[in-house]
Amino acid sequence: MRPKYKPPLLFVLLPLFFSGCSTTPASNAIAEQPALTTRPLIRNDRPEQMIELYQHPNAPSFSEQHQQHLQAIESLIQVGDGTTAKKSADTINPDDLSTEQRTHLSLLYAQILLSFGEAEQAIESLAQIQPQRLNADNQIKYFQSQAFAYSLTGNLLDSAKSRIELHKLLTSADELEKNQAAILEALRLLPDTDLQTDQTDALAGWMSLTQILKTINQPDFDSQISQWRANFPTHPADLRFLDSSQDVSENAHSQPKVIALLLPESGAFVQAGKAIRAGFMAAYNHADNTTKPTIIFYDSEQSTHQALYNQAVSEGAELIIGPLAKEQLQSLADSVSFTIPVLALNHIPGLQKNRLYQFSLSPLDDADQITHKAWEDGHQKVLLLVPESAPGKRIASYLAEDWENQDGTILETQTYNPKEKDFATPVQKLLNLDESEQRYHKIRALIPEVKYSPRKRQDADAILLSAYSSEARSINPQLQFYQSEDLPVYAMPAVYTGQINVSLDADLNKIIFCDIPWLFNKAYQGELGIDALQETWKQFPRAYLRLIAMGIDAYSLATRLDNLETYPYPGATGKLSLTTDQRIQRELTCAKFIDGQPEITGFTNDYGNTAPTADTGQKQSDHAVY
Repeated sequence: MRPKYKPPLLFVLLPLFFSGCSTTPASNAIAEQPALTTRPLIRNDRPEQMIELYQHPNAPSFSEQHQQHLQAIESLIQVGDGTTAKKSADTINPDDLSTEQRTHLSLLYAQILLSFGEAEQAIESLAQIQPQRLNADNQIKYFQSQAFAYSLTGNLLDSAKSRIELHKLLTSADELEKNQAAILEALRLLPDTDLQTDQTDALAGWMSLTQILKTINQPDFDSQISQWRANFPTHPADLRFLDSSQDVSENAHSQPKVIALLLPESGAFVQAGKAIRAGFMAAYNHADNTTKPTIIFYDSEQSTHQALYNQAVSEGAELIIGPLAKEQLQSLADSVSFTIPVLALNHIPGLQKNRLYQFSLSPLDDADQITHKAWEDGHQKVLLLVPESAPGKRIASYLAEDWENQDGTILETQTYNPKEKDFATPVQKLLNLDESEQRYHKIRALIPEVKYSPRKRQDADAILLSAYSSEARSINPQLQFYQSEDLPVYAMPAVYTGQINVSLDADLNKIIFCDIPWLFNKAYQGELGIDALQETWKQFPRAYLRLIAMGIDAYSLATRLDNLETYPYPGATGKLSLTTDQRIQRELTCAKFIDGQPEITGFTNDYGNTAPTADTGQKQSDHAVY
């Protein structure tokens, strides 16, 4: 059974953000009684179970009990059990708490929201808190949470501002160094126009320093740094890192000087390889000339992957991107001990190896995003409609598992033959209309004059659909014809071709789906949007659109692998982050078909996909899993 999906940053970093900093108690913190040794404990083998051991001869006061309860909730957050933490927090009546404890509880709720990936709601919760009412430890957690939430929503400026406040509270040299790097990284991603200011405060100093670091290879860099020191003599930034012999790139990331690109130039996946290469080279050609690495191309079909890897290393490669096919990736992982990082362009569940990163348009992300969207919209009991095929069964298992992990109920799963043009039979079975008609025939045998009015099932509140646009254009009207227009349909990203076609896609109206931001107007903020690369993607069938976006991100990830665990990257294929098993995970953009074209919905995960099959070169229901 697949592990339940949790946003990787939250799953991995929340313990770091909320407990990793050493702090000193503040004067307004609630003092512990020396004789009191009672505290909630969490069993290592069952972190969801709290065990309270009372060793104090007298029962603790209500204030102490509440404080212990809050500490127990905090411990649950630290071990990643947000669900139990929320259930425990919900049992507390805020009116019973002191002012400080109520503020602490609000902070815990914000952290819980972040553990569920609800960054926007966490920001709203944090806005209700006066941080000066928190002790020093919780003030640090407040600004860490706020910075993290802003980062997840793409609000980099406010994320930097929160970290600037956090900087005032940190005492550890290591924590200060990491926080400084985070401030500079957030500001670096802002447009240069947003860094212009005539102020002289700390934020202005960070902005000015960020601009100067972009010119690190220019002759006047040292003089600019000297002028910066004069302009901001008391600024908290520590510039000792500039004295290091380590090369500091413009984005504070390690830039490989030579990248080996392993893609097929022949064979079944040659077109897929060309699409990824087109996106990759578009990003490469758009990059700053002063920071461009050397790219060496290798045909992944012309030799063993062990030989190609060794050849790339011997020719100076510091990063390998590829291979594309699953079999090739498995063969490479089995035969090589990686001495340099490898960014594979596929994902094999369970495969984990040092210096191996896996990036793909995985249906795991697609299924999780659409079930999360349906759940956020308030649905609990759903029906599944999927193709009658091996990929369809895999998609069904992903959808069912993700839905059940959210405590939802799958009432029924129905399959359809994608080769058929009329899907009335599976639709009728899904809605129990066939049972309604059978009941009618039984009644009519007894009462010939009875009239028949089909009655669909009343227990479902949504449908989860896996279908290509051509199939969905027939399925969706039939769902509406059979009186299910009140059942919202949530579809996998293959429902959208990637290009607006108002006349054909009018039959998809009301369908909700989540897909890569590159396909939506204004959802992707990079300069290489779909409109900017028309001449590139027009050379390929629509099935390869998402692979072009994947190539764009593959180049961008080359300088971000070291920090992706901490700082998600708003890429063309989604907001990219790193899971604990080194998989690049994507958060997608959700949209709804209205008047024949997708409109981005109010709630999204911020930021899927069609690909050729090995046999036909046309499409594959399992979405870019080669």
